[in-house]
Amino acid sequence: MSSKPWLRHYPAEVPETYDYPRQNVADFLVQAAALYPERTALHFLGRKVAYRELLDSAYRFAHALQRLGVRPGERIAVMLPNCPQAVIAYYGSLLAGGIVVMTNPLYMPRELEHQLQDSGSRILVTLDLLFERVMKVVPLTVVRHVLVTSIQDYLPFPQKWLYPLKAKRDGQKRDVAYSSTVLSLLKLLRESPSEPVSSQVEAERDLALIQYTGGTTGTAKGVMLTHYNLTANTIQSRLWAYRSAPAEEKYLAGLPFFHVFGMTVLMNQSMYLGGTLILLPRFEVNQVLKAIHRLRPTIFPGAPTMYISLIHHPDVQWYDLSSIKFCISGAASLPHEVQVEFERMTGGKLIEGYGLTEASPVTHANNIWEKRKPGSIGIPLPDTESRVVNPDTGEELPAREIGELIIRGPQVMKGYWNNPVETAAVLKDGWLYTGDLATMDEDGYFYILDRRKDLIIAGGYNIYPREVEEVLFEHPDIAEAVVAGAVDPYRGETVKAYIVLRPGASGDAEALKAWCKERLAAYKVPRIYEFRDSLPKTIVGKVLRRKLAEEEAEQRRI
Repeated sequence: MSSKPWLRHYPAEVPETYDYPRQNVADFLVQAAALYPERTALHFLGRKVAYRELLDSAYRFAHALQRLGVRPGERIAVMLPNCPQAVIAYYGSLLAGGIVVMTNPLYMPRELEHQLQDSGSRILVTLDLLFERVMKVVPLTVVRHVLVTSIQDYLPFPQKWLYPLKAKRDGQKRDVAYSSTVLSLLKLLRESPSEPVSSQVEAERDLALIQYTGGTTGTAKGVMLTHYNLTANTIQSRLWAYRSAPAEEKYLAGLPFFHVFGMTVLMNQSMYLGGTLILLPRFEVNQVLKAIHRLRPTIFPGAPTMYISLIHHPDVQWYDLSSIKFCISGAASLPHEVQVEFERMTGGKLIEGYGLTEASPVTHANNIWEKRKPGSIGIPLPDTESRVVNPDTGEELPAREIGELIIRGPQVMKGYWNNPVETAAVLKDGWLYTGDLATMDEDGYFYILDRRKDLIIAGGYNIYPREVEEVLFEHPDIAEAVVAGAVDPYRGETVKAYIVLRPGASGDAEALKAWCKERLAAYKVPRIYEFRDSLPKTIVGKVLRRKLAEEEAEQRRI
């Protein structure tokens, strides 16, 4: 068997290897503005921002940071939803030579404090709506300047009055002597010049981003991604989607830019191609349907739960979704039934891919227009090597055997910020050990079974949640399903299914058990069924199995 059997399944238009530029990631914006100055770069709540305007604002932000004393290599935290200011702060920080720390606006003070402290961020860009929460944390960190904007303050920024320096701490309202200064983002932009500025970077050495892992399996770690990592992965993803046309595509930004999936396949890739980003501050199914119907996006990357919500919307038949050319699904496994139905509804392609924060993030994808395999994450992208190995010895396993997925390529991280022990545990001889259990078939297509930590061992049998979830998704009454291990005094663990039903369906555990018995070996059939209105998820739709485990443990204590 060839060491890279997947190469024979590459489309003729996709190269096996590519010479990725050693550049500042912000050069994607600079180059697009030179080629398409008047093309719409951003579409936000009815307002349009041309590339020329966007680059002008990014330059102003870079100059503002320099005036505030930011030097190359310093960290700038950006705590914003998808809005023009998030794009400006991201590229402006990179133009100034800063390292961006993208932070989830939904984070509570404890989570935010960890990221700000761990990264050593000196600047924080945030929303007025988040100000009170932010200022509970800022005095406990090294943040020196808080730059505040409003969700309404998209270009041109209106004047607004800012805040008294008060905050609630320890449950009481009191004056706080902040060492930080609170500044108006709009005022800084207006007072800063728009002359070009760009910090020279050593792309393979200098960091562009410290991206914190979602923390679904424990404490979030700061993933160090270089300018070269992000540039390479943006271009790798574009090479795979070779039919996407420069200056023609419209990207529906339902994924948040503070998640590296949205950052790479939406923000960076749209800038690289001179596309238009249709910005959604958050994913809300009614707004998404309206945006597709009215604005006609062509590319819609997302998570399975996003496509599921569209499929099950009661009024979906009244919306025209035919503008969608293709969607790449990531963050969680894509049920085959969802893929088939979404493609029927839109006429476009929906394919499953795979990635992780530590790889910028995309490493594998099914072919979009050629051969693909249901249930597979596809094949490695250009310049990406992948193996399945024995997790204990590192020995490569033959086709069809189950082991740990490891990856090597230009998109693989430099390591974890200030965490050499964790870095050494996952980076070995240039290979990234993902912690995911997988197999590869003879054609070089890879299949994720589950994370090693999610494996269920019942009565000595290994049970992979994804296999059981696929069977549950085929049931006509089920909208969402996730499977996890529950403590069993006899078997050690038993299989528990958490079910969200389709509207109008009634929960019948015995009927579901019978359904599974017809399709699965007896030891894989869920013994426990819990019907819920929703499942706990990350911001990009990945089910928080850790949260389910915590709830299960709490119930045992009661």
